[in-house]
Amino acid sequence: MTEISLLGWTPERAAELPPGCAPGRVARVDRGRLTVLTADGELRAHPGAALLADTGPAVGDWVALRGELAVAVLPRRTAFTRVMAGRTSAPQVVAANLDTVLVVDAATGPRRTRRVERYLAVAWGSGAVPVVVLTKADLCDDVPALAQEVAEAALGVDVLPVSSVTGAGVADVAARIGPGRTAAMVGPSGVGKSSLANALLGVPVIATREVRESDGRGRHTTTARELHLLPGGGLLVDTPGMRELGLVDDEGIDTAYADVTDLAARCRFRDCGHRAEPGCAVAAAIADGRLDPARYTAWRKLQAEARRQALRSDARARATEHARVRALHKAMRAQPNRVR
Repeated sequence: MTEISLLGWTPERAAELPPGCAPGRVARVDRGRLTVLTADGELRAHPGAALLADTGPAVGDWVALRGELAVAVLPRRTAFTRVMAGRTSAPQVVAANLDTVLVVDAATGPRRTRRVERYLAVAWGSGAVPVVVLTKADLCDDVPALAQEVAEAALGVDVLPVSSVTGAGVADVAARIGPGRTAAMVGPSGVGKSSLANALLGVPVIATREVRESDGRGRHTTTARELHLLPGGGLLVDTPGMRELGLVDDEGIDTAYADVTDLAARCRFRDCGHRAEPGCAVAAAIADGRLDPARYTAWRKLQAEARRQALRSDARARATEHARVRALHKAMRAQPNRVR
């Protein structure tokens, strides 16, 4: 048996449970079957029809259980959400009810500051607190310099260098995932997320693979999102490497780029395009070296991407409603005793 509070359950959630149901935390979703953690241990549950009619539960969700049937998803407090990879523009919940998002990148190879900034924008938008974790620190020649460089782009975010080989820094990460708290590791393939997860778990639970020597690119080790209970009582979501991380909205952009948005608010004109307008605080900061032009460009790019996604979401919502009304009218016409 597991103390339910160690799974992240809080007393105020009790009012959200339907009568006659018990709470369970979704640890894994496999082809319509759920692996759920409960106070009585792990069980395999079937999602009810109401869950299947929606987008379905995500890893980290709390569900209401009647025996082995999950009948409802309880309200999410936070959610790390991205646009689904591929041609669709539909949102996908990667992990729900998180306290911390560990944005993982490797301390080796070329710096990927813009990529870290994108992950931080999505992490801030999730409602959880992001932390940058730099893995493979044992292979880095100057860890303090690297951490400082990343910290300059990750405003207001702690940067933790770690080595899963030597164990350095692992305790610092574990301290962010106390009893009853949930963290998710997000990042591209090959940056050492699975190795870090094993170090936090204390046993090699998750398979790991070497990065390809030919091009230094990572390969997917984790193939499905999964929630693990840590020895200290915290919970960790291991996620597959993400080749695409599309923004669902602009919720976290201003926080991730607080320096740029602060400068933009100081411009003389409210609708300043930050190009050649007089009194542009952004252009002045770029000119005197206070703002990296590449960071400004990344901010504008993410803003534009979020606007495009908002337009696509509106169009998709209209199309869904139109299809619903058409189906309703068709069903009404098919009724045999309909007044003609």
